[in-house]
Amino acid sequence: MKKQSSRGINEMLVNLFNHVMDTEAQAIITEEFKDITNNDMHIIEAVGIEEPRSMSAIANRLHVTVGTLTTNMNGLEKKGYILRERSTSDKRVVLVTLTEKGRKAFFHHRDFHKNMIRSIVKDLDEDEMRLLYKCLVKLDRYFAPEGEE
Repeated sequence: MKKQSSRGINEMLVNLFNHVMDTEAQAIITEEFKDITNNDMHIIEAVGIEEPRSMSAIANRLHVTVGTLTTNMNGLEKKGYILRERSTSDKRVVLVTLTEKGRKAFFHHRDFHKNMIRSIVKDLDEDEMRLLYKCLVKLDRYFAPEGEE
């Protein structure tokens, strides 16, 4: 590959990452959710709306330590976004669920992503969609932590 092409791809990846992060922060940190950060929103997303999730499962999803996650969870719990409870079957396990406020933030964040994807793919034909997906899978494999795919 020519230097010019690889340099251009690098610039595009850096720009895309920065644009997505900036756009997401501007779109999801609204007046209603001004008390949390973009990072907090991703933690809320990792907690999810299904069954209660353990701290270790959430930390694994986010590729952080449980200690790092605990610091963030303290703030989210204080602000009323999550609830933490010890498991009744194993007292060592802390389970996390979203409060109603947390669920509202979860859906707000999910809707941002749905709208972003809808906007990106709206003018793509079937072949372009397949090619975009193929490229994204390759990017994901490259950036996935060791042993994860």
